[in-house]
Amino acid sequence: MITRTECLSYLETLLEPNRFQDYCPNGLQVAGSEQINTIVSGVTASQALLDAALDLQADTVLVHHGYFWKGEDPRIIGIKQKRLKQLLINDINLIAYHLPLDAHPTLGNNAQLAQRLDLEVDGRILGTGDPAIAVCGCLTESQTIPEFADKLRQVLEREPMVIQGHDRPIMTIGWCSGAAQGYIEQAAELGLDAFLSGEISEQTAHLARELGINYFAAGHHATERYGVMALGEHLAEQFDLQHHFIDIDNPV
Repeated sequence: MITRTECLSYLETLLEPNRFQDYCPNGLQVAGSEQINTIVSGVTASQALLDAALDLQADTVLVHHGYFWKGEDPRIIGIKQKRLKQLLINDINLIAYHLPLDAHPTLGNNAQLAQRLDLEVDGRILGTGDPAIAVCGCLTESQTIPEFADKLRQVLEREPMVIQGHDRPIMTIGWCSGAAQGYIEQAAELGLDAFLSGEISEQTAHLARELGINYFAAGHHATERYGVMALGEHLAEQFDLQHHFIDIDNPV
């Protein structure tokens, strides 16, 4: 058991959210129980995840995608009202970390992707936020486009979309989880063989071909499963808590 105050203080030190200019508030978004015993983690604070937390009698929900995004309707109506009501009535905390969880050097989405895909991190890609979010590095051994696509398929359990920019073997690569397709130009400027992200836009295909860099879109949800899972496991081990990661299926 740990108090909510102690947990948040630990997370502030661990993830350093004040370093990031983010699109949503990081940390505690909805206050519930002051005592934390059971954490349910997931990528997004959807109704399905909240229902799972209620079934598991969790007092805390930990997510990557929380609420109160910049530009959204501030009114507490509709889906937002239903979700917040469930959290408040049942005294459940909602804790969310967005960019700080992408960027953390060991628990973050990009670090966790590197572990699972056998990628060696050499550095961060400038121009991808401040602090920089996207990272670059290399494969442990060169692979063809089909070989790397098959690796993504096996590890992330998603069929990646592949845009071929050249036919050379892949050795150097940049990556950033989620909707980071806009960083392809920075990756190409570094002369990398490939760039991996979660999503793809219409213009991404043209850029990959014209810039001569292979692009892999492996799914927003699929590329962001592992950071919040690792963070939940870390908290459970650090403070002797119960932790359940719930993977709500999302093909995007």
